[in-house]
Amino acid sequence: MSEEIEKVKCLIIGSGPAGYTAAIYTARANMNPVMYQGLQPGGQLTTTTDVDNFPGYPEGVNGTEMMMQFEAQAKRFKTDVRSGMITKVDFSGPVHKAWVDNEKEIHADTIIISTGASARYLGLESEQHYLKNGGGVSACAVCDGFFYRGQDVVIVGAGDSACEEASYLANICNKVTMLVRKDRFKASKIMEERVKNIDNIEIKFNTEIDEVLGDGNVVTGVRVKNNKTGETEELAVTGVFIAIGHTPNTAIFKDYIDMDETGYIINKPGTAQTNVEGVFVAGDAADHVYKQAITAAGTGCMAALDAERYLAEKGLH
Repeated sequence: MSEEIEKVKCLIIGSGPAGYTAAIYTARANMNPVMYQGLQPGGQLTTTTDVDNFPGYPEGVNGTEMMMQFEAQAKRFKTDVRSGMITKVDFSGPVHKAWVDNEKEIHADTIIISTGASARYLGLESEQHYLKNGGGVSACAVCDGFFYRGQDVVIVGAGDSACEEASYLANICNKVTMLVRKDRFKASKIMEERVKNIDNIEIKFNTEIDEVLGDGNVVTGVRVKNNKTGETEELAVTGVFIAIGHTPNTAIFKDYIDMDETGYIINKPGTAQTNVEGVFVAGDAADHVYKQAITAAGTGCMAALDAERYLAEKGLH
């Protein structure tokens, strides 16, 4: 083996709640984990201003601050946390190979994939402004809906997830306006009927957001456009929820790892195992249902325990 190739017991790809939890558990098990943080150190939580639903933070916590605490805990147990991106893998043989930034080659006894998923957004400049400022744009109603209790909000989307989030918001908000781009839902009939039967949900078909309006700090409304008639109107709202899906960050694994049609990694039920022996998955890279920090952390623990057992069975630990 050439000097350029690094050999590790456990390589963790990604640095959200799943990756850091896996790091804490594997480090405590003397697996000497090496973590590459990827393009977004801390994952999706770093785009969330306030996290109020993670146990142990009675006053809530800033998403970025929370992930810094996760990182500090992982480092306390000697996790080797590195900046850089895993850009290529090769799981075709008995050795798990990965490349950092298309250059450095790593051979790992075990790999934990915790690359997460990225929420899809509309791409409007005004949307991105208020998303980054934490002032009224969100891609997670369960995470952030509480902050809009008793207020008027809009939600963009037409699938089952959008309907579920609209139903959730309707329980805590004064009024929810659903903006559906086409003249019909993509959701199942049962979900469509559910939102149609909730009194404080108004559905606008053939309607898209033209602009997110605000005072520079917080959202005060949206300008929407009917894509059939061209008519525009302004809606006074304080929250804009985008529910048009997520894209799992799993493209580099597609030649080796079993995935569903959307790109979510398929794990063996009740475990964090993938179809490749010694490769495990945690967090939103495999979770298209819950997508919460607490569930991601739980699967990070599962992946670490599964990886430790795998090494023990192989006599490598």
